Order: sequence, then C-alpha cells, then structure tokens
Amino acid sequence: MPRTALLVSAALLTALLSPTASQAADDPAPVPVDRFEGEVPFASQPAEGIFTWGSDTDDPPALQLTARTDAPEGAKVLTGSYDISGYGGFTHDFAATEPAHDWSAHKGIRFWWDGQDNGRKIAFEIKDGGANGEASELWTTSFTDDWTGWKQVEIPFTDFVYRTDYQPVGGIDHVLGLTAMWGYAVTLPAGTKGRFALDDVELYGRADQSLRANVTTDAAVYPVREGGTAAVKVTVATTGSAPIDDPVTVTYETTGGTAEPGKDYTPVSGTLTFPAGTASGASRTIEVPTLRDRGAESAETVPLKLTVTGAKAPAETPQIVVDAHGLPYLDAKLPVKRRVADLLSRMSLAEKAGQMTQAERGAVGGGGDIATYALGSLLSGGGSTPTPNTPEAWAGMIDAFQLRAQATRFQIPLIYGVDAVHGHNNLAGATVMPHNIGMGATRDPELAEQAGAVTAAEVRATGIPWDFAPCLCVSRDERWGRSYESFGEDPALVQSMETVIQGLQGRANGRDLSRNDKVLATAKHFVGDGGTEYGSSTTGTYTIDQGVTKVTRQQLEAVHLAPFKTAVDRGIGTVMPSYSSLDVLGDGQGPVKMHARADMINGVLKDRMGFDGFVISDWNAIDQLPGDYASHVRTSVNAGLDMMMVPYGYKDFTGTLVDEVRAGRISEQRIDDAVARILTQKFKLGLFEHPYADTTGAAAIGSPAHRAVAREAAAESQVLLKNTGGLLPLKKSEKVYVAGSNADDIGNQSGGWTLTWQGSSGNITPGTTILQGMRAAGGNVTYSKDASAPTDGYDVGVVVVGETPYAEGVGDVGNGHVLQLSAADRAAVDKVCAAMKCAVLIVSGRPQLIGDRLDRIDALVASWLPGTEGEGVADVLYGKRPFTGQLPVTWPRSESQLPINVGDESYDPQFPYGWGLTTLTRVPQGGTATLRALALAATAAERAGADRAGRELVAKARLLVQQQVGQRITEAVAKPFANADRLLLTGRYGKAVQKLAEAYRAA
Repeated sequence: MPRTALLVSAALLTALLSPTASQAADDPAPVPVDRFEGEVPFASQPAEGIFTWGSDTDDPPALQLTARTDAPEGAKVLTGSYDISGYGGFTHDFAATEPAHDWSAHKGIRFWWDGQDNGRKIAFEIKDGGANGEASELWTTSFTDDWTGWKQVEIPFTDFVYRTDYQPVGGIDHVLGLTAMWGYAVTLPAGTKGRFALDDVELYGRADQSLRANVTTDAAVYPVREGGTAAVKVTVATTGSAPIDDPVTVTYETTGGTAEPGKDYTPVSGTLTFPAGTASGASRTIEVPTLRDRGAESAETVPLKLTVTGAKAPAETPQIVVDAHGLPYLDAKLPVKRRVADLLSRMSLAEKAGQMTQAERGAVGGGGDIATYALGSLLSGGGSTPTPNTPEAWAGMIDAFQLRAQATRFQIPLIYGVDAVHGHNNLAGATVMPHNIGMGATRDPELAEQAGAVTAAEVRATGIPWDFAPCLCVSRDERWGRSYESFGEDPALVQSMETVIQGLQGRANGRDLSRNDKVLATAKHFVGDGGTEYGSSTTGTYTIDQGVTKVTRQQLEAVHLAPFKTAVDRGIGTVMPSYSSLDVLGDGQGPVKMHARADMINGVLKDRMGFDGFVISDWNAIDQLPGDYASHVRTSVNAGLDMMMVPYGYKDFTGTLVDEVRAGRISEQRIDDAVARILTQKFKLGLFEHPYADTTGAAAIGSPAHRAVAREAAAESQVLLKNTGGLLPLKKSEKVYVAGSNADDIGNQSGGWTLTWQGSSGNITPGTTILQGMRAAGGNVTYSKDASAPTDGYDVGVVVVGETPYAEGVGDVGNGHVLQLSAADRAAVDKVCAAMKCAVLIVSGRPQLIGDRLDRIDALVASWLPGTEGEGVADVLYGKRPFTGQLPVTWPRSESQLPINVGDESYDPQFPYGWGLTTLTRVPQGGTATLRALALAATAAERAGADRAGRELVAKARLLVQQQVGQRITEAVAKPFANADRLLLTGRYGKAVQKLAEAYRAA
C-alpha cells in the first residue's frame, strides 16, 4: 500500500475512534488552500502566487515543487532549503484582482509538515482584510518542529494573535474577521542551514461560538483614588463581527489581592448575561467601590475574577488598584532629594533591582511583566514601533505600559527611551534632521540647540521622556560605521555643538525636564568609541566598531573625555558607556571593555567630573564582558552602571542581581546609589505627577515650523568643496540635467536610524527629496537616475551620488562597505560631466574618495545626510541661501591615509578640516597685509571677549585664503589651514588668523 494511503487510513481511523467523531461528522468538508500540484504558480502581487522574501539577498529560501511518493496528498509537495542570517520565508498571496476569501465558517487551518526534529520554531501567519495580501493585517502563531516525518499540524484560528512587531500597512481594524482573507506566510528559522517540506494546506472544522467569541475588558489595570469607584467594562466580540449565536455569561467576584475587603473596598459579585443575538462589541460595566480611611498607604490590588461560559475568557484577570496615598514621596512640594530618600527607604531589594532594569517593548508583550518584575524602564530599539506608526499609537502604547506600572506597590512610573538621534527618527512623519556630521558642518551651535528642541518636542508629544542622544563621539577614522553620528573629528567642534543638550533638556539645572516639550538626554558613548583602531573589533564581521581605542592618558583627556566634561557641566541626565574597549597606554591594564571600567565610570565620570545622573548600559553590552553571567552583572554594576539595557534578558538580570547582592558581591549601598540616581531623574521629569503622555504638542510633529528648522540645518550643512567658474549657485533659467542614485531617494538622504535601525532606501517617510526640492525652487530640471536619457541641450548637470543607509558596525568599511562610489554612480558622474559642466553632490555619512574624478568635476558638494528636507539643499543650489558649511572631518585623498585628522604630523588631505567655499558672499580683497590687519583685530577682539567679532574676522581671513589657494591644496597649505579652525573653536582668534596667513604664504 502506498504511504499516502497508509497516512490517510491512519487519519480516518483516528477520526472514527475519536470521542468527538460525531461532532466531526457535522463539520464541513475541508477546503483546500494549497495542494502544491502546480495549480498555484511561483509569482507575486497582483497575481496569485507563491513568492519568497528575506532580510537580504541571501535570506530568501529556495523553493520548488517536488514529486514524492510519500506525499500526504497528491503527487507533489513544496520543498525548500534555507540559510537565513536575518529573516526569511515564503508567502502564498491570493490574487488582488479577485475577491478576498471567506474563511469564517471554519475552525482553523492545517497542513502537513515533514518534521526534521530540530526543535526550531516555525512562525505561521495569515493575512486578514485590506486591499490585498501585501496590504493586509498579519496575524501570527508558531509551532515547534520536534518530530520526524510527516505530521498534520492543526492551528485553530483562535491561536492567532495580532502581530505587534511588524505590520505592512499599520493596522486596519485589529479584528481577525476571517471574511476577507488574502493568504498565509511561513517564516523559517534563522541561524542554521535547513530544509523543509510542506503539503496540503487546507481549512478544517466548523467554527463554533466558543472558538470565535471572546470576552475582553477595556484594560488590565484600573487605578482608582481611595474612596473612588472603579468601572470595569466587559465586552463580548466575535471573529467576523457577527452577532453571538448562543448566550454568553460572565460570572464575576472580587477575590484575593493585597487590599482588605470591607476595609479597602466593598466586595462585589454577580453575573452578566449577553443573550443570543447580541451584537459583537456589546459591553456591560462592573463597578467596584473602594473605601476611604485616614492612613497613608502604598497601592493595594483587588483582582476581579471572571468566569466565562460560551466564549473565550480574557487572557488576564483585571485588577483594580487603590492608588498609593499620603506617603511623603508622593508630595510634589517636597524637595526631590527628600522624595527619593523616602521612596528608597520603603523599597524591597527586588523592587530596586526592577528599577535598574530596562526591557525592550517587544519582550514584555502585553506588559504583565512590568508589574511582576517591577521594571523601571522600557525602550524601543531601532524600528521597534507600534502599529500603526503614528503619534497617537505611540502615546497609546506607552500609556498602556505606564498603566501596568500602576499595579506595583509604589506605582513608580516607567521611564521610556528611544534613539531619537536626528529627530524622532522612529516615527513616520516626524521631522528628520541632518545627522550629526552634517550638524557639525553647520558650525552653528544655536541651530544645533533649535534642532534639539524640535526633536525633544516631537519625542515628548508621543509620551516618551528619554532620548538616547546626543552621541559625543570624536570620530577619528572614516571607516567607522558610526562616523556620521559624530559632530566631527575635533573635540572642540563636538563641545561647541553640545548646545543640543539644552535643546533637548532645557536649563542645566534640570528644572525644565518636567515640561511637555523637553526630554532627558544621554551623552554617549563613554568613552573613546570614535577612536577605535581599524581591525580591532571582535564583534561578528565588524572591522572597527566596538573595537579597541589605544591612547595615551593625555590623548584620552584631550580628545575623548573633554566632550563629556562639557556635557556634565551642561547638566546631562544620563550617560551610556561604549561597547568598545579602552587601552590606556602605560596603565598596565591593557584593553578593558568600557562597561567594566570602574576607574572611568566611577572614578572619572562620577567622582572627578561630578556626574549626578545615572549610567545606562548599551544594548546587551554586559554580555560582551568576560566570565559567566553573574560576573557580567557583578562587574558592570560595581563599575558604576546604574541601569542595564537587557532587552530580552530582564528576568535573568533581575534574578541574578538580587542573588549577587544577597551573596555580598554587590553592596546594598551601590544598589541604593543606582536607584536613587534613577528615581531622581524620574522625579525631575515629573513622571510621578504625570506618567501618561501629554499629547498637546502632537499637532506640531512634522509641522511646517519644525521642518523649517530642519530645512535650515540641511542648507547650512552643505559644504562646497570646489566651484570652478562660479558654477554654483544655479540660475533658474538654466536647463539642468539631474542624475544619480541619491537625487530622488528620501531614504538614502536620511541615512541609518530612520524608521528602522539600519534605515533603508526608498520613499520611507514624508519629506522632500533633493530633486523635488530643486523642482519646488523653480528649476528647469530633467531627471534621469542612471543618466541614460540623452544629455544634449543642457546648460549644467547635477549628479547626486553617495551611500545607501547603514548603522553601527554593519556600516564599517571592510564589512561590505567601501569609501568609493558605486559603479553606477561613477558611470553617472562620468557621463554627465563629459557632456556638460557639472556639479556633483555626495550624499553620505562620511567622505568618499573621488580624487580620480575631481579634475572632471566643476563643482563638488559634501551634502552629508541632510534628512527629510531636500528643499534645504535646493536653497543653496539655487542661491536662496549661501553655502556656508565647513568640513567637520578631514577629506582624504586615499584610504591608505586613514586615519587622518587635524593636528596629525603628516597631513596631506584632498580637502582639509574646516574647508568650505561660500557663495553670495563678498570675499575680502588683499593679501598678506590684509591678513596682518585681520590678525591684529582678531587678537584685540579675543582680549576684549568679543567672540562674535573674533569669529567674523577669522571667517574673512579664511575666505581670503581659500580664494588664493583654489584647488592647489598641498600639505604646507592644509596643516595650518586646518589648525586655524581648531584655534577658532577654542577662542584663539588672533592665532587662527596667523595660521591662515601661513597657509596663504604656502599657496
């Protein structure tokens, strides 16, 4: 007998012997979804078909229809092989040109899976509602491959949950209707090579009410002031939204908890009945009165037990919480220090450990663990967003998490953090600023403060009080994948741009933190993350990120520590150590991970600099320390870390921390210091009085006023490196041929950390591309991305080229990245510049090596990563604003020169640090005599403390020297020119002009 017949016979025998066989006999016949006999092609939307997908080109699995004698149904099965590093899988989408399918009459979906017994989890999702399979809601579940050979996997529709980590369209109605289904998808396990076989996907069983009806409550937690009445809304709903067929009863009673019946609340019990025919969505309310007494108390809980007949019960027992009251820490009139001391004195060790713990939002699911583990903080990693990704959804999500914290004894609010590193970059529609390297090019501290203020206002309006920014790294090697997160290679430049801290936090004394437009800022990454040596990284395939910084004590102080001292003086609220290791030459320690360097965190940051905020670890960074997990926890906490970012390991961390304290390996004094620091910032932020989102500023998110700041920043960040014949600014009368990969790509011009961690190309968020900005400026523009359109008849070409997005070590040179333009970009530059006068704009996070083409380019612009406001770039191209940007980093001639920085003994770059031509500005006339006069005037301004006048005098000298030098930049010119900008930033205006005069003479 063929194996297929044996399997079918076995299944039939099982059905005949089953106690529910009579019920099964009444079920409708199974409905095929996929038989894999060739009736469904390998295709994609809008046609019906099966297609693969993955996080990169290697991750989609290889699929084929394979004839097998053991096929459970028919002759063929779907087989595949995979080797997935990120994510990958396949989808069957129904045709978008046909009506969606109605699955509501069935109990669930089932299929045959050829088990490999590998213990790996396979995610299976179905697609509900919307316009088509790629614009639908995703509902997901999973099964574990823990058997060998064919097995039929049955999944009732009630097992599927709304997918919270990713939705292609941001949600439709959040109800699994089953009446408009568009197919299914399978996500295969990552990390190891594997193969699979699948057959006979079909709908099975009859939908009965107990499976398709469910009872929910409007919240899991109901805080109420003592003496008030909690109102618990109970709702019955059905899959498909049809009325219920049979009655649903909900029996309720108050029982258990920490509150005392008769003293703290009036017990209630009873039954709610939803008769047959009740509409889906109908609600009833249960009221629970609480009682007032005269004593001060911590919060107390009253669970409301619900017993449901005829429908699925709520996943959790709702809890009424009688708010804490009368305790000193709740008195907003008391000094913060007294409130902290009072609260700290009442907390258990476990509660303190919870405050020192930060988990990822995706790890806590609905949030029940927030109260269970007394968690102090949550974060959204890059791209970890609510669905839909709107301001309202962010505020609602964070409020729901804050509500969970109200179920703890002392109702200590969460502090929620995000990486808003160039605007509220996780939020679709937010104002996205230029990355820090572009902000450094502006040399405009006032503008940096304005950009910080816009970011803070947009972040706080979504309920988030904490920003993991700014990065105060001093980038010393352009091969670093995070170099664009730095304001520049000179610590004085970084320090000058730390006005952003006041933009984010307000006044240095912290008195503005409770405002609804300010956030707690984070200075990162302490210390030396920008100085890691190329080839020193031991993290995966990274080449430089998270590597080793080798410096003398003097270099450490002057280059890497200086910006953090400025941040502390400016009142920075939190500091994040670096993943990297620090090797201070001569101290005998060798390279030590920064998360373990007590001498730097406790000794330098907290003791010597006087930092009184709290130290937060980087993402899972303690896992990189040597030893076992207990050693990781012990070492990092004793080194001075106050809160640990353990996104998915919060249970292990809190348990281990408590064990280490009880064993005496971490002192209770160290724990109390950490928690006091955290609570202090929570009190300053006003979270105890206002834990929920204040969305009054939400209307300003992405507003014209905010975008005007980003537009100004984009314009000021443009650095004009070459401008032969005054090609720029363009005239609106000129016919302009625009080409290049980055001319019309808002994802590329925004860079990494935009909507997702790595960022992505394409139309990912509202804004204006450079091409759109040029058209809006009134330019006579023709666009051909690859320069394939005819080039005859144009006055000038503008070729916008550069990098595609990346973040952190993924973007390291040598890890799939180079400092050269792509072949397509080089071809576009060559074609356009051979046909007409041309300006080349380089949109990138770091300098690109373009020396071999420089002679053929008339105008060259370093555009950096300007963000969402491409009109700012067009403003300088068409002369609405002058070019004023200056290089924040040295532009090298070749990769062999790297690292190359201002102040180096050998310094012969393509363009020196501080270089930047201007337009629409009169360049001073004269020569050495003029420079001598400017030097005398600058020295006088310096002595008088007239900083503005001193800077203006140096700027005049710089313009004069640049005009004299032209493109004849030699080492003799570059060294004094670059050093002049360092002197300018430290207020030595006379010396700066003298250095510029030296460059003038060398030219």
